Amino acid sequence: MKKGQQWFERILQVGILLTGFYIIYRGTGILKENGWMQRILKPEKAVEVMEEGTAEMFLPIYRSVFEQLPEETLLYQWLDAFLPAFRQGIMQIREQVQEAENNTEAVTSRETSAQPERKEGTEAEAAESESIVSTEKEEIAESESSVQTDSEEGTETETAAQTDSEEETETGTAAQMEREEPDIAWQEEESEETAEETWTAAKNGYSFEYLLNHYYVVDSDTTIDDSLLDAKKLLSKNFYLEKKSAVPQILIYHTHSQEYFVDSREEDINTGIMGIGDELEKILEKQYGYQVIHDRGIYDLVDGVLDRSSAYDYARKAVEKILEENPTIEIIIDLHRDGVEGEHFITEINGKSTARIMFFNGLSQNSSGQNIDYLYNPYIEDNLGFSLQLQMTAEQLYPGFTRNIYLKGQRFNLHLRPRSLLVEAGTQLNTIEEEKNAMKPLADILNRVLQKN
Repeated sequence: MKKGQQWFERILQVGILLTGFYIIYRGTGILKENGWMQRILKPEKAVEVMEEGTAEMFLPIYRSVFEQLPEETLLYQWLDAFLPAFRQGIMQIREQVQEAENNTEAVTSRETSAQPERKEGTEAEAAESESIVSTEKEEIAESESSVQTDSEEGTETETAAQTDSEEETETGTAAQMEREEPDIAWQEEESEETAEETWTAAKNGYSFEYLLNHYYVVDSDTTIDDSLLDAKKLLSKNFYLEKKSAVPQILIYHTHSQEYFVDSREEDINTGIMGIGDELEKILEKQYGYQVIHDRGIYDLVDGVLDRSSAYDYARKAVEKILEENPTIEIIIDLHRDGVEGEHFITEINGKSTARIMFFNGLSQNSSGQNIDYLYNPYIEDNLGFSLQLQMTAEQLYPGFTRNIYLKGQRFNLHLRPRSLLVEAGTQLNTIEEEKNAMKPLADILNRVLQKN
């Protein structure tokens, strides 16, 4: 038979095989689509059974085809890609062929081997075995004679080893810490380099529209344009603060002191926003070395009744007096808790549930873009730059920690210092612990912006 005719017959055989595959595959698919198969058994198992049955039924018939089908041919690769049962079947066939060849070789080897040689080999093996057993017995005897002495020495060694192990543990732990320190320093350096690159890219590449859409929410009572919201201008501002631990430089206060949380006790003001201010003060002083004044004045209660209509006026007068008495104060933080119906703003930082925060800016202008003269603020641009730099620092270090900066038309006493902040921490549905956890990243990003020069 001619070679071309042989390949034609093989291709024809494969075509018949593929037809069988398709019939079974399509039949299985129809049963699966109609839901019948799900009621009887899992579809995955049914497909597996079908494939195995196909391999057992069809592949042996075409053994001569697959035995001679080279793996580098397109037909082999196509079958391997589209028919999972093909590889299984061809492997079974080749294993069977290999096993048959091995059996044939073994039989031939046994028939041609000389009987006397096998006998001599057996006797030599027996003699060698007896020699090995004899040697092992002698070694065991010697070992048993030294067990007692070794055990006594071993007891002393174990006692000494126990003492040494404790010292080694301490030494090993210290050594491990020493080894880890360079890695940590390297990671910190790499992080700062990446942050600086991001910062530079933002200054040079963020358009007004991008900045507005990605970082801000604008209240309907005001408006803003690119003259105020200029990324290059705002991110180029230097808010560096030289630390002077001998004098107060940061003021924390609460225009709305009566803001509480889901697990607060309203009879205890320390379980509300006032207590969160204490936490922020403690972190800034103990961890970062600033001297902080935490004003615990109450400005939203009039004769024991909650009244927030004039709270900003009362707070402004109190803060102005504090600034007059402490002219070294350069950072002012009005710390609030947001009140959004049904919202529980939370994220996870360092494995801890943490309230999300929001920076709040007043623009002192109405929705038509006209300045509100009686709410004059010479530091609007500084306020915006300060909050934006904090926002971007938080985005780099604690993604998801901050909500978008909120812009509103009033002033909110942000005119008292260039670096004035209004911070909304969580909502009424956050817990005290979540709020306290938020003060750590807040203090961190604040310190980073103040120490960036």
